[in-house]
Amino acid sequence: MVARREGKRALREFERSRFVRASPALPGIDVIERGVRDLADQRPSLKALQVSIAAPSLRLLGMRLPETIASPEERLFDQLTATHGDGAHARFNALIRRLVSFARAAAHVSRAPDHHTW
Repeated sequence: MVARREGKRALREFERSRFVRASPALPGIDVIERGVRDLADQRPSLKALQVSIAAPSLRLLGMRLPETIASPEERLFDQLTATHGDGAHARFNALIRRLVSFARAAAHVSRAPDHHTW
Protein backbone atom coordinates (compact mmCIF):
# COMPACT_ATOMS: atom_id res chain seq x y z
CA MET A 1 0.00 0.00 0.00
CA VAL A 2 2.83 2.39 0.88
CA ALA A 3 4.62 1.60 -2.41
CA ARG A 4 1.45 2.35 -4.37
CA ARG A 5 0.91 5.65 -2.52
CA GLU A 6 4.55 6.64 -3.14
CA GLY A 7 4.15 5.59 -6.77
CA LYS A 8 1.11 7.84 -7.20
CA ARG A 9 2.99 10.74 -5.58
CA ALA A 10 5.91 10.22 -7.95
CA LEU A 11 3.48 10.06 -10.89
CA ARG A 12 1.90 13.40 -9.93
CA GLU A 13 5.35 14.98 -9.64
CA PHE A 14 6.36 13.57 -13.02
CA GLU A 15 3.16 14.87 -14.64
CA ARG A 16 4.00 18.40 -13.43
CA SER A 17 7.64 18.20 -14.52
CA ARG A 18 9.28 20.21 -17.25
CA PHE A 19 9.77 16.97 -19.19
CA VAL A 20 6.04 16.44 -19.61
CA ARG A 21 5.49 20.12 -20.42
CA ALA A 22 8.08 19.75 -23.20
CA SER A 23 6.63 16.38 -24.22
CA PRO A 24 5.84 17.03 -27.89
CA ALA A 25 9.51 17.75 -28.50
CA LEU A 26 10.93 14.77 -26.63
CA PRO A 27 11.36 11.52 -28.55
CA GLY A 28 10.11 8.59 -26.50
CA ILE A 29 8.13 10.65 -23.97
CA ASP A 30 5.16 8.36 -24.66
CA VAL A 31 7.20 5.38 -23.44
CA ILE A 32 8.33 7.23 -20.32
CA GLU A 33 4.86 8.57 -19.47
CA ARG A 34 3.17 5.18 -19.89
CA GLY A 35 5.99 3.41 -18.06
CA VAL A 36 5.82 5.78 -15.09
CA ARG A 37 2.05 5.27 -14.92
CA ASP A 38 2.46 1.49 -15.08
CA LEU A 39 5.11 1.57 -12.35
CA ALA A 40 2.83 3.71 -10.18
CA ASP A 41 0.11 1.08 -10.68
CA GLN A 42 2.66 -1.69 -10.02
CA ARG A 43 2.01 -3.10 -13.51
CA PRO A 44 5.15 -4.79 -14.99
CA SER A 45 4.50 -3.77 -18.61
CA LEU A 46 7.11 -3.47 -21.35
CA LYS A 47 7.12 0.29 -20.87
CA ALA A 48 7.50 -0.08 -17.08
CA LEU A 49 10.50 -2.31 -17.75
CA GLN A 50 11.95 0.31 -20.10
CA VAL A 51 11.56 3.04 -17.48
CA SER A 52 13.16 0.71 -14.92
CA ILE A 53 16.14 0.28 -17.25
CA ALA A 54 16.43 4.04 -17.73
CA ALA A 55 15.74 4.89 -14.07
CA PRO A 56 19.33 5.72 -13.04
CA SER A 57 19.67 8.21 -15.91
CA LEU A 58 16.19 9.62 -15.38
CA ARG A 59 16.86 10.18 -11.69
CA LEU A 60 20.10 11.99 -12.54
CA LEU A 61 17.94 14.34 -14.62
CA GLY A 62 15.88 15.06 -11.52
CA MET A 63 12.90 12.84 -12.20
CA ARG A 64 11.20 11.27 -9.22
CA LEU A 65 10.06 7.78 -10.15
CA PRO A 66 7.90 5.13 -8.54
CA GLU A 67 9.61 1.99 -7.30
CA THR A 68 11.21 0.27 -10.29
CA ILE A 69 11.32 -3.39 -11.33
CA ALA A 70 14.30 -5.58 -10.43
CA SER A 71 16.41 -7.06 -13.27
CA PRO A 72 14.53 -5.09 -15.94
CA GLU A 73 16.94 -5.88 -18.80
CA GLU A 74 16.53 -9.62 -18.34
CA ARG A 75 12.77 -9.42 -17.92
CA LEU A 76 12.37 -7.19 -20.97
CA PHE A 77 14.50 -9.49 -23.11
CA ASP A 78 12.56 -12.54 -21.90
CA GLN A 79 9.25 -10.89 -22.82
CA LEU A 80 10.59 -9.85 -26.22
CA THR A 81 11.90 -13.36 -26.86
CA ALA A 82 8.46 -14.77 -26.09
CA THR A 83 6.78 -12.46 -28.60
CA HIS A 84 9.49 -11.87 -31.24
CA GLY A 85 11.58 -15.03 -31.11
CA ASP A 86 14.82 -14.56 -33.03
CA GLY A 87 14.00 -10.87 -33.56
CA ALA A 88 14.11 -10.16 -29.82
CA HIS A 89 17.69 -8.85 -29.86
CA ALA A 90 16.99 -6.31 -32.60
CA ARG A 91 13.78 -5.22 -30.89
CA PHE A 92 15.56 -4.88 -27.53
CA ASN A 93 18.26 -2.70 -29.11
CA ALA A 94 15.63 -0.52 -30.79
CA LEU A 95 13.86 0.03 -27.47
CA ILE A 96 17.14 0.92 -25.76
CA ARG A 97 18.00 3.38 -28.55
CA ARG A 98 14.66 5.08 -27.98
CA LEU A 99 15.45 5.42 -24.27
CA VAL A 100 18.83 6.93 -25.10
CA SER A 101 17.17 9.42 -27.46
CA PHE A 102 14.78 10.45 -24.73
CA ALA A 103 17.55 10.79 -22.15
CA ARG A 104 19.62 12.99 -24.45
CA ALA A 105 16.66 15.23 -25.29
CA ALA A 106 15.60 15.40 -21.64
CA ALA A 107 19.13 16.37 -20.62
CA HIS A 108 18.90 19.26 -23.05
CA VAL A 109 15.52 20.31 -21.60
CA SER A 110 16.86 20.06 -18.04
CA ARG A 111 19.62 22.55 -18.90
CA ALA A 112 17.15 24.98 -20.48
CA PRO A 113 15.39 27.70 -18.46
CA ASP A 114 12.09 26.57 -16.96
CA HIS A 115 10.21 29.36 -18.70
CA HIS A 116 9.99 30.73 -22.21
CA THR A 117 10.04 34.37 -23.23
CA TRP A 118 8.24 34.09 -26.53
